Amino acid sequence: MVVIDVSELYEQQAKLSDYQKYLKKVLSMDLEGKDVIITGQGPIWLYLKIAHDLHGKVRSLTYNSPVTGNVKIFDHNPF
Repeated sequence: MVVIDVSELYEQQAKLSDYQKYLKKVLSMDLEGKDVIITGQGPIWLYLKIAHDLHGKVRSLTYNSPVTGNVKIFDHNPF
């Protein structure tokens, strides 16, 4: 299980123009085929773009927040 805290990807305010820099940090985490949890304070567009770019690379993606708890975004585990 790998946890991605989106608030650690940027300083002060996330900028769409810096997304490739954020994605590079995420992809450097060796996520291929793993179960991933995405959490932390950040703009919804950042969550959505990361989820889109991880689809097909990670086995499962779960969103976690204190309000919702775990919410499964996708799961490609055949078992």
